[in-house]
Amino acid sequence: MDSRVSELFGGCCRPAGGGAGGALRGRGGPAPGGGGGSKAKKKSGRSRGGKANNPPYLPPEAEDGNIEYKLKLVNPSQYRFEHLVTQMKWRLQEGRGEAVYQIGVEDNGLLVGLSEEEMRASLKTLRRMAEKVGADITVLREREVDYDSDVPRKITEVLVRKVPDNQQFLDLRVAVLGNVDSGKSTLLGVLTQGELDNGRGRARLNLFRHLHEIQSGRTSSISFEILGFNSKGEVVNYSDSRTAEEICESSSKMITFIDLAGHHKYLKTTIFGLTSYCPDFAMLVVSANTGIGTTREHLGLAMALKVPFFIVISKVDLCSKATVERTVKQLERILKQPGCNKLPLLVNSDDDAVTAAQQFAQSPNITPIFTLSSVSGENLDLLKVFLNILPPLTNSKEQEELMQQLTEFQVDEIYTVPEVGTVVGGTLSSGICREGENLVVGPTDDGKFLRLKVCSIQRNRSACRVLRAGQAATLALGPFDRSLLRKGMVMVSPEMNPTICSVFEAEIVLLFHATTFRKGFQVTVHVGNVRQTAIVEKIHGKDKLRTGEKAVVRFRFIKHPEYLKIGAKLLFREGVTKGIGHVTDLQAITTKENGLEESLGPGQLSF
Repeated sequence: MDSRVSELFGGCCRPAGGGAGGALRGRGGPAPGGGGGSKAKKKSGRSRGGKANNPPYLPPEAEDGNIEYKLKLVNPSQYRFEHLVTQMKWRLQEGRGEAVYQIGVEDNGLLVGLSEEEMRASLKTLRRMAEKVGADITVLREREVDYDSDVPRKITEVLVRKVPDNQQFLDLRVAVLGNVDSGKSTLLGVLTQGELDNGRGRARLNLFRHLHEIQSGRTSSISFEILGFNSKGEVVNYSDSRTAEEICESSSKMITFIDLAGHHKYLKTTIFGLTSYCPDFAMLVVSANTGIGTTREHLGLAMALKVPFFIVISKVDLCSKATVERTVKQLERILKQPGCNKLPLLVNSDDDAVTAAQQFAQSPNITPIFTLSSVSGENLDLLKVFLNILPPLTNSKEQEELMQQLTEFQVDEIYTVPEVGTVVGGTLSSGICREGENLVVGPTDDGKFLRLKVCSIQRNRSACRVLRAGQAATLALGPFDRSLLRKGMVMVSPEMNPTICSVFEAEIVLLFHATTFRKGFQVTVHVGNVRQTAIVEKIHGKDKLRTGEKAVVRFRFIKHPEYLKIGAKLLFREGVTKGIGHVTDLQAITTKENGLEESLGPGQLSF
């Protein structure tokens, strides 16, 4: 994390258990126990002396990205205004519909500040610019910079967000991990339903998919919940009797929570959810009264799969302050260990939440920590502020590159819907998928690909005509025979000529094994949406592996071939044995050798 940014806004992000930074003086008045902002003196127009712990600089403005510095926007000419609008369009495109403007800051990051009147005029211009591009603005926070002059000067941070058009809202996927009984489903119920829990699990009832889940109170399957934010940053959820369609229509930004199982016996389901659904972030929920538990293992999974995570300590209403602090210290100790090497940041105010969200996406080492209660609602708003500001991990350029590739859709779920037929759920890894498009799906048990047609698309429970790379959706396949489909298949463009394999090599690290890992050992391999038992055929250069050792290993799937890619992240397990790595080589069976299935049975759709 760039310490200069956190110090600019009064040391908003404090390392957990650390001391306070400088003080923020915002619209709510001076922070308790703090002084004013940094004192800055003008010296030959370039250097400004300040307190040593509060330098009056931000990092210089970047050409790319969605952050824009503006010294002032007072009464621009028409030509200048049009130029500013074009610039805003670029920043919004870079942030996929979101941009952050720092008003009162020079391009080199120098904090100058504006008088009250200049700031009011600048915000008025910014609002006009936003209206021109179909966006809304929200003031995130203000900070006073004290000069020797009598006139107070301010810096204002503003979020600009586009009003959604044609369903192209920003969609972030957040996997929810944590120990059994840590309050994951209850927290999601409170966030998405808009009502606090009664302390006996009422909020989670709408999230459960099976009777045994309601009876035991434990999640065993993967469920999805949505939380929206409109262009002004206000929460849009199921309160006020809204439907999923209304939430999608009203939201500029959508958070899709993937509620995973916490119990150890459902670990394979949790791993599948993490590898298959490609979450942008993970939310690790820890119960303040029971401590870490399985969370350590879930933390290891998120680290192994390189999913950025933040931590929520729940049930603080059940514990004393000392117990909550002990849990925070416990987490801090784990996060700072050499294998983890994270910087924990305790979020205690709205300003902490804003800075944590912005820096979390930029720096892989930062881990925000929230302490909240789903019953009393304590600090729940801080989590909502954080989720509202949280930027996407990919910029528009990376998104465009993915969309220009051939279509590839991962099949994660399969359903039969009355009067609709076979429906598959999953994520579009690359390309664009349109209603009515012809694709091939496979590999089948004998390694073939079958032709099919996409009849309709639904995204977040609303009809959608076009699906873009990185988006999750369900596709209706009409009368296509469901028995021919399974989880782990892919639907690809016929021009792709997809490669499949039964034998592949991977460079692995053995995370844990009770004795030695040898040829002939069987493990469950997870690669993306693929989950299958494989046998170790060969360990290159060694006879056996012990915990912590690296090697290139050849695996063979024992049931049927799978669609894999070189470089894909791999995770394998068997009992307590665990390892991670990446695919380095494939013994490919091309569809030209294997043949594209031409003999289509009744009800299957061909070109």
